[in-house]
Amino acid sequence: MSRPLSDQERRKQISIRGIVGAENVAELKRGFNRHLHFTLVKDRNVATPRDYFFALAHTVRDHLVGRWIRTQQHYYERDPKVGGGSLASAACFLDSMATLGLAAYGYGIRYEYGIFNQKIRDGWQVEEADDWLRHGNPWEKARPEYMLPVHFYGRVEHSGTGAKWVDTQVVLALPYDTPVPGYMNNTVNTMRLWSARAPNDFNLRDFNVGDYIQAVLDRNLAENISRVLYPNDNFFEGKELRLKQEYFVVAATLQDILRRFKASKFGGTDSVRTVFDSFPDQVAIQLNDTHPAMAIPELMRIFVDIEKLPWNKAWDITKRTFAYTNHTVLPEALERWPVDLVEKLLPRHLQIIYEINQRHLDHIASLFPADVDRLRRMSLIEEGGTKRINMAHLCIVGSHAVNGVAKIHSEIVRTQVFQDFAELEPEKFQNKTNGITPRRWLLLCNPGLAELIAEKIGEDYVRDLSQLAKLHDFVDDDLFIREVAKVKQENKVKFALYLEKEYKVKINPSSMFDVHVKRIHEYKRQLMNCLHIITMYNRIKRDPTKLFVPRTVIIGGKAAPGYHMAKMIIKLINAVAQVVNNDPVVGSKLKVIFLENYRVSLAEKVIPATDLSEQISTAGTEASGTGNMKFMLNGALTIGTMDGANVEMAEEAGEENLFIFGMRVEDVAELDREGYDAQQYYDRLPELKQAVDQIKSGFFSSNEPDLFKDVVNMLFHHDRFKVFADYEAYVKCQEKVSELYLNSKAWTKMVIRNIAAAGKFSSDRTIKEYARDIWHVEPSDLKIPPPNEPREVAEDGTPNGTEARA
Repeated sequence: MSRPLSDQERRKQISIRGIVGAENVAELKRGFNRHLHFTLVKDRNVATPRDYFFALAHTVRDHLVGRWIRTQQHYYERDPKVGGGSLASAACFLDSMATLGLAAYGYGIRYEYGIFNQKIRDGWQVEEADDWLRHGNPWEKARPEYMLPVHFYGRVEHSGTGAKWVDTQVVLALPYDTPVPGYMNNTVNTMRLWSARAPNDFNLRDFNVGDYIQAVLDRNLAENISRVLYPNDNFFEGKELRLKQEYFVVAATLQDILRRFKASKFGGTDSVRTVFDSFPDQVAIQLNDTHPAMAIPELMRIFVDIEKLPWNKAWDITKRTFAYTNHTVLPEALERWPVDLVEKLLPRHLQIIYEINQRHLDHIASLFPADVDRLRRMSLIEEGGTKRINMAHLCIVGSHAVNGVAKIHSEIVRTQVFQDFAELEPEKFQNKTNGITPRRWLLLCNPGLAELIAEKIGEDYVRDLSQLAKLHDFVDDDLFIREVAKVKQENKVKFALYLEKEYKVKINPSSMFDVHVKRIHEYKRQLMNCLHIITMYNRIKRDPTKLFVPRTVIIGGKAAPGYHMAKMIIKLINAVAQVVNNDPVVGSKLKVIFLENYRVSLAEKVIPATDLSEQISTAGTEASGTGNMKFMLNGALTIGTMDGANVEMAEEAGEENLFIFGMRVEDVAELDREGYDAQQYYDRLPELKQAVDQIKSGFFSSNEPDLFKDVVNMLFHHDRFKVFADYEAYVKCQEKVSELYLNSKAWTKMVIRNIAAAGKFSSDRTIKEYARDIWHVEPSDLKIPPPNEPREVAEDGTPNGTEARA
């Protein structure tokens, strides 16, 4: 009898089988050994983990190449849709689009340095460069044959033949392609990332030595465009380099899309198409937030200035091509570019935006005569002080569909943030609730649970997550309850060992793993969690003999480098952890860990081990969230507000199967009308007062008693997210959590109900909705034949000779 597979071996087998098919695993092993042999110059026995990773990555990529080529041939010859240029698209969506057989392309920038690596030193966040390309990237392939020019600066000449953008500075966009395999369907889509390169257009003879050196150095200025990712999420910084990045990616991408459109066959006989009437029928471009908004005036520039289309026709095609997804309602996050900056960097685009705005306002004025205030509210140009372009307004006016990413978020977008636009074109506004891919966020990261589910309901749920509803039949199955609890405990033991090794803190694996991992931001209210930790600490100290449900509180996330308050929150959490973890009275009852450098690979470890998922943003501030879905799918229970996708999670599972607390959106609005007074909560709630006083007095910072004065001042006088208002309800809800945790069987039954209700939150469902409602294409059941079979052979749900729409 063969030994059982380890979790690591199961993970590897599941993921490889999903990518290449079970019949090809032996072939992969041979390829792996070959790559390892050729890439190593030393004895195999001393190979590093990186050596093995690169050998495996090259092996899998080699195996995918034939499928990759065949997929692109299939799209070129058969499918009506050129593909969705889904700019900056989420990884889960790319996975789903490939799995659903959609002819889709993800575009972005190939940043040399990604989001920073976070180090915690003396409790403070310190940023280090993420030089992720230092050792190369085995998955990507450079495509210099598709390098494209992108223009900046210059001036505009107008003549009888139209406008011409001249005297520009050129930067080249070099594409790097990464394969995106679908699950068990031989489809391999493409993610194309652009890298900035300076052109070699200076002649050495024209320079003296000094000018030549300077010319070489100036190349760096051009290539800085793809040097580093701006880390300030949810906060708009009007930097010239950032605007260059945003235009760089859309200019290169639109040229690429137009090249593909002109070259594609679609049953036609022309080698190159120059008629654009069918463009919106063949191309759908989803603007993922406002960062790619410059694609709208850029496509108009191409159609009007280069292809010589009449304005009205170009505008009709442009509007029918673009759709816009809004991702935030926080006012400080909305992009508003200074007109002066756009005029300098992209002079022709500013003229086009002015023309779009004038026609837009003329239309509004015809519908609402003399309503000057409405014109001001709906204009693309904000007057007063520095004139700015409202990029969200540009996206709405230039798109045929606008969506939020959760029901409650889409409602806020429609009725509050963009109310005037929704009243004008109500049919344009939709909801598309976010989702996650179960391939990564269950099969890969939690193979024990994935296997257990497959034993009960079969393996088809991997492609149809709604089948998880079948688990409702096993909620009262004692054996299944024990097995689910056992998988969770195994994951916790594994993660506890990891924490002990990394943080030198002894973790009780039987304690409740209470996890709050996400970007550090005031609206996500890590501060409220911190106040609860202090409250628990004080309760233990007050009566050490009283029954206390042991907890390991795990908080993680990065603060934007320039976000002072977020960095202070990290320091406070670490200061509290230092006191709690070293208090002998507390012992193993309460431990606090701040996870350093939270990232996807760490999420894959912590999420399967989590008991309680913290989703506690102020109602009306979180667009959707996807971490909440990942935790739900992996058997964690949720404590949360009625915000973002939490609302729909409660609808699916039943509100009684989540720990819901606190103000609703209407309560927050009412409190805003009345005026939020933090002092009254502090005066009324003794435990809150004690916790705040400890922070204020230096109890957690004895060497620097005033260290957290900015945090305390904010909580009392500048807290837009009303931490004190929800504190009491949060603490009481946490008491219910502890009470249920004491009853292991009841807890696990609630876990099973949550997993069974998680089917809606698959990114496959989300992408099907985008495809049908916005892109007007149908997902395909077609299984493209592998390279060793004739291309005519296909497993398709369509009759012979019928083209599958993708």
